[in-house]
Amino acid sequence: MAHFARLDKDNKVIKVHVLNNAVIIDENGNEQEQLGIDFLSNLHGGEWWKQTSYNNNFRKNYAGIGFTYDETRDAFYEPKPYPSWTLTEETCRWNAPTAMPDDDKRYTWDEPNTKWIEVSE
Repeated sequence: MAHFARLDKDNKVIKVHVLNNAVIIDENGNEQEQLGIDFLSNLHGGEWWKQTSYNNNFRKNYAGIGFTYDETRDAFYEPKPYPSWTLTEETCRWNAPTAMPDDDKRYTWDEPNTKWIEVSE
């Protein structure tokens, strides 16, 4: 199945549509994103569309509602969770200023103090 993100005017994902792969295969048997865009534009109107990969094979991350499509990076990324977090260019994922401890305990991010706090059960 082929997945396409419907974008608003600010490149925010407002919906993800699933198409049969046959829709995006050209006469030579090659996958063509534009065929999916044309199909969806004819069906739903002239909104902006971008193909997304469920397996993260391209455009860094699978598009979800609320994600942003960044034309410069040709990538989807989720909304920024906290002001102190930064986007990693290679993955287009947000990272905290300090890594979460890797000790099998549960943590939550404390933005005012910019640190991880252990969650007591």
